[in-house]
Amino acid sequence: MYKRKIDTILTEWKNDPQRKPIVIKGCRQCGKTSSVKNFASHHYANVVYLDFHEHEEYKSFFSGGLNTDTITTNISIGIMGTKFVAGRTCLIFDEIQDCPRARASLKFFYLDGRYDVICTGSLLGVNGYKTKEEKKKEDENFSIPVGYEHIVNMFPMDFEEWLWANGITEEHIAILRQHLQDETPVNDAIHNRMRQLLLQYIIVGGMPEAVSTFLRTHDMGKTHKVQANIIDEYKSDMVKYAPGSDKPRIRECFESIPRQLAREYKKFTYSVVRKGGKSRDYQGSLQWIEDAGIIRRCYNMQITELPLDGNAIQEQFKVYMADTGLFISMLEEGTAWSVMQGQLGAYKGAIYENIMADIFCKMGRKPYYFHKDSGLEIDFVIRYKGKCTLVECKATTGNAKSLQTILANYEKYHVSQAIKLGDYNVGRNGPLLTIPFYMGFLLTEL
Repeated sequence: MYKRKIDTILTEWKNDPQRKPIVIKGCRQCGKTSSVKNFASHHYANVVYLDFHEHEEYKSFFSGGLNTDTITTNISIGIMGTKFVAGRTCLIFDEIQDCPRARASLKFFYLDGRYDVICTGSLLGVNGYKTKEEKKKEDENFSIPVGYEHIVNMFPMDFEEWLWANGITEEHIAILRQHLQDETPVNDAIHNRMRQLLLQYIIVGGMPEAVSTFLRTHDMGKTHKVQANIIDEYKSDMVKYAPGSDKPRIRECFESIPRQLAREYKKFTYSVVRKGGKSRDYQGSLQWIEDAGIIRRCYNMQITELPLDGNAIQEQFKVYMADTGLFISMLEEGTAWSVMQGQLGAYKGAIYENIMADIFCKMGRKPYYFHKDSGLEIDFVIRYKGKCTLVECKATTGNAKSLQTILANYEKYHVSQAIKLGDYNVGRNGPLLTIPFYMGFLLTEL
């Protein structure tokens, strides 16, 4: 098992005497089940595991009353060997979106208080897309237990977790953090090792099975097969869970992402999905993919000022894959090799933007960018050290003309600091701080 940040969240939850049932929400294959089962096995004498996706018959345990005694009795009869001991038993409801009555029961488990409940859900965000008829057929009496559950988002392994998996310790990371704080170059040995780990992370991504396969075999072919299987699972979910009329449109939106990001101006355009495509045709389909946790949007800003969200233009956005490894796997064969060699062709900008979107989103930052028809364009805009900060991703040592223009005109743009990430070491030139790509995950200060 790899060290995951969700472990700390679960420990804090377990130590809270007023804990509610916890729901771990995230895209498929990001490691929810293995993390939850590992945690429960180390903290409880008895673990009762129900996977509603694999075992539809488990839904019958909740077909009667939803009080705790009725449910635990049904489970103990249906699954031989289960034990329910107050204060020492944890129930795991895996893929809880497939059993709405199990989710409704969380209220009663909380009020009862004898047993802890941990849930996982891969597609909780897309439940709202079901038709009224589907919802009625599913359960006329179902209601989300508002106020009786604690929802936590989980992502594929982020870059810091990837570093942990590769033997990089907290002490090593503290050294990098100190170099960032002091704005001093990193030692060549550490710098080169971190550069190599970043390139590997770009092509492997953070899906635990892909990470495990790569670290065990160092065979990118086998790793790519794992990634391709995950992509196929996503497409299967689009068929299984999406409303009937939206199924083909959702898939079209999803498969257009590489084409969207290959363009010079990467704003998501519905006509790229299909010639003549309009927002009214695909807006809901794109939202479905986002709610499934597969993609992240990055919104354009009207002005480069705080608050970022208040100045965002909701109709103008880029779309990035939530996991950079899956994005690479969607590109033409041989792309992974090109990344490791630094030969990225038309996707050069897209790949480095996607890795920074990956890093920012997994650390809880909502990404924004700045683009004007005059030609000014900044890859990302973030809040950093209390100020609106420009962030440029440069695969090579480019001049970042837009960045320089904005910094030179404070009266117009009200920006006094910027960060340029690229394949170089730490340095500063006036208001511009340059750092290596691998330091992006350290930009945590708000």
